Amino acid sequence: MQELDYAKAGARIRQIRKAKGWSQDELAKKCGISMNFMGHIERGTRKMSLDTFARICKALEANADALLWGIVQESESIVQELWKQPETTDSGSYEMYIQIMKSVADIMRSKE
Repeated sequence: MQELDYAKAGARIRQIRKAKGWSQDELAKKCGISMNFMGHIERGTRKMSLDTFARICKALEANADALLWGIVQESESIVQELWKQPETTDSGSYEMYIQIMKSVADIMRSKE
């Protein structure tokens, strides 16, 4: 498993913050943390809690994978890829795929 590079993640946070034209203080206030701590996060010298990370993602309107790993893939395109019919015409496996997805949907509805 790949190890998280906090300095790179912090640099990505800084890059998006600057692209929005925000100061460290502005982003820190939006996230409910001190400007000093935000500076440490951006430099990768201190680790943040999951809660703080979630608030940063929300404030920056950024994907968690993009901030942590530099991977940018829209979740909608992932869902569309999952629903795409297989390129092969093996109707048996496609029918099984549809049945599995319907079963998952039924389970999710029963949890509500």
